Amino acid sequence: MSSTRQRKHTTRKSTLHRLKVPQGEVADLRGLVRNRYLESPDHTVRDFTAEGIEGLLVTGGVPRERADWCTAVEAITGLEVSERSHSAAGLILMRTERGFYALSYGVGHHMLDPSHHDDDFGLEFATRSLDEDGVIKVRNQIMDGRGRVDEYSVARGERIDGFGLDRIGAIVRRLCGTVSGIPLTSVRDGKAHQVKVECAASTIKLPLATRPEDFLSDLRAIEEICARPEPLPELRFVDRVRTLAPSGHKAEEAKGALERLLADPDSPRLALSVPESCLEAFGSAQAFRLTRPNHGRQEVTDLNLAALLRFVGDENAGDRLKALGEVRVTLYADDDCRTPASSSTNGSEWLIADVPVGAHRYFYGQGKWYEVGAEFLETLEEELRELFAQRGTVTLPAWPKGARDSKGRDSHDEAWYNEEVAKQPGYTLFDKKTVVTDRFNGGGLEICDVLGPRGELICVKKASQTASLNHLFAQGVVAVETLRTDLEVREKFRAQVAARAGSHSVPDDLGGLRVVFGILLKEGRDITVDSLFAFAQVSLLNAARRLRAMHAEVEVIPILR
Repeated sequence: MSSTRQRKHTTRKSTLHRLKVPQGEVADLRGLVRNRYLESPDHTVRDFTAEGIEGLLVTGGVPRERADWCTAVEAITGLEVSERSHSAAGLILMRTERGFYALSYGVGHHMLDPSHHDDDFGLEFATRSLDEDGVIKVRNQIMDGRGRVDEYSVARGERIDGFGLDRIGAIVRRLCGTVSGIPLTSVRDGKAHQVKVECAASTIKLPLATRPEDFLSDLRAIEEICARPEPLPELRFVDRVRTLAPSGHKAEEAKGALERLLADPDSPRLALSVPESCLEAFGSAQAFRLTRPNHGRQEVTDLNLAALLRFVGDENAGDRLKALGEVRVTLYADDDCRTPASSSTNGSEWLIADVPVGAHRYFYGQGKWYEVGAEFLETLEEELRELFAQRGTVTLPAWPKGARDSKGRDSHDEAWYNEEVAKQPGYTLFDKKTVVTDRFNGGGLEICDVLGPRGELICVKKASQTASLNHLFAQGVVAVETLRTDLEVREKFRAQVAARAGSHSVPDDLGGLRVVFGILLKEGRDITVDSLFAFAQVSLLNAARRLRAMHAEVEVIPILR
């Protein structure tokens, strides 16, 4: 009995952190702890050496003579309540040949300096160790600007494929499941053939040995797992995109590179992306107002990157992104900016950027930073190639250059080209033929530029910038969503089609539409994964998924010169 009891206490479920210091710096363990705890009279800081482990121990807490909930309890019950509380905290810090680690107990994790968190640690371990059929919980952050978090859990482990995750549009933030076949103390002692682990950002929660020599053995086993060059095949997609902590060194490096890019509105690495809160109104917006306190305002009929960055161009590097966050963007349903079509958003929500820093690649979107691995891009390109390989069902003629007017503008603009497309037998012009309802605050929704012979919704765009493609894809999504959900719009569009194209052209099933994106790239280049810039690729695939989810087919057709 005594030996069984002793073995039971050789491990304890613990929270293990991996920490990091800037390359080239030599860090003292005290430098990984927030100064306030090192200097607090309520905390004790001690160096220790124990059978091969040299480290730092920080313990303490914040004693309260009266718990903060006592007042509320007294108010509800009318009874006098006075209970003491104590937030205990423990933190063990240590260094190995491979890195810095910490064990936290109670609220001890609050004592760590967040700038030293190694946010790759948890998922790095999970993607290299979880049993194939042992995933129990997945937490995703959705990449749609709303900050939405989805969590899926099952009572017993299963394969990651069984959770139905979107492998492009979501970022895995937490993975919980079982691991086996790893020489951890809890497995070696015969307590179980597998152990449960919870992995997120810089931490792993799992049973770890409490005897120094066994703990070091467990730590070495974990380091060996993390050192594996490749994740497990079924979890490889998790490594592809990760959010960055805003105060981490990677985000700081990426911010510095973005600050330099913001000085050039023509940079091909910058573009606009419509925030989720503005997506529905964007298709019918007639004007945009941009304001920044003490810097004036600007009203435009077509929001572009130059208009947005006009407010930050004079700022010094280091202040531009902050200044962009001070810009307010409001959509209007009329040309004179009297009827708002959406609530105002800040300028940084409209910016997306592809930011290279050395061998690393980061994306800034909807105010957040993401690190993107090469395999994520491979997945992106595979889906794009499948989309581009589909044969088109409509014919789009060449789009030659026209004569220049007195202001240097090409006379063969989009309006001219849409008329050319509509001259084909069976095609009908719908450019600027909006469907007007009260829903759009006096404005209207343009369903498509041209209606194809079999009811295809053809949307056309000359893509001088990525922003124009984002606009194009948003138009297609909003059109289909509205036709499927708004009875008044659906009936008015059917009436327009019957009047202009004849009743035979009215789509039989507006819940099963086909959207055709006709795109003229610079100089009439073909549309390939190499000719579309990175965020245009993401924007197109997001639009295609949303349209397919609404049972709409999607085509992408290059327009030649």
